[in-house]
Amino acid sequence: MTNKPVRTLLGWEAALIGLVALALLGGSLLHDAFLTGANLSNLSSNLVEIALIALTMTLVVIAAEIDLSVASIVGMCSALLGVLWAAGVAMPLALFLTLVLGAAAGFVNGWLVTRLGLPSLAVTIGTLALYRGLAYALLGDRAVADFPPLWTNLGFGTVPGTQIPIPIVAFAVLAVITAVALHATPFGRALYAIGANELAARFSGLRVERTKLVLFVLSGLMSAFAAIVYTFRFSSARADNAVGLELAVIAAVLLGGVSIFGGRGSVIGVIAAVFLIGIIQNALTLADVPNEILTIVTGLLLILSVLGPNLAARVRATRERRAHASATKGGAL
Repeated sequence: MTNKPVRTLLGWEAALIGLVALALLGGSLLHDAFLTGANLSNLSSNLVEIALIALTMTLVVIAAEIDLSVASIVGMCSALLGVLWAAGVAMPLALFLTLVLGAAAGFVNGWLVTRLGLPSLAVTIGTLALYRGLAYALLGDRAVADFPPLWTNLGFGTVPGTQIPIPIVAFAVLAVITAVALHATPFGRALYAIGANELAARFSGLRVERTKLVLFVLSGLMSAFAAIVYTFRFSSARADNAVGLELAVIAAVLLGGVSIFGGRGSVIGVIAAVFLIGIIQNALTLADVPNEILTIVTGLLLILSVLGPNLAARVRATRERRAHASATKGGAL
């Protein structure tokens, strides 16, 4: 009975889903408006950019890499979108060029990591500053805010007849695609193999550099898409959009059970972690908790994101060792 699906349901992902349920219960006790449709719609809208970027960050971290430049790519792509629109470029072309810029930024990260053999942590810390600087070079301190309602409605509008934000629908589709790619394709199995043991993956014939390059391009592309959502949701293109967003993304990915050392993690765990963080922050905001407390809670979640999955893995490993020892002893008798 201890097959893999059952073990997964009893693991960290199940604990996260339970915590989400507890957070929903706690939020409803803190404020009467918490479980209203309007507030839940607002809650999901506020976390959609984090959720989008967390999908591709999950793939990057499982392959034992990291991308700290995602928030700066959001700011740079938002600035480009504003500059192009202010210059009179048609919106479809402006959106296409914004996505191209995001993919190009990811390609630069991936090229530096895979071709020059530089550590992704150092590379993306550098490009974090570089891309944010380019954002200010493009747009300066000004903001572009005269986007047409037809497009901004895609950022903060809801599905007709419901209170479901349109960007959440896009996130749901991309989450399914990412989950299938990670858990049911040779590409996903290659990511786990590379993250668990890169040298063994090379000897197995996997194209490690090309796979990692693709991951960084996907990360940049998703960050550009998140920039479009962010810009339309706030109806404002600014160079400082999404400052600090990378910390929330990484916290969600690690809290979701993705090992910082690579080779382990799941999409469902990351999704549960994104909503857990969003629910806690929303409930505390409704309860007029000071920003200092919100910062402390976020810091504690970051620590929990490292400790929790590791403790769960140790407990699971201990149970497996005991089960193996019992089976061996039984066979000997």
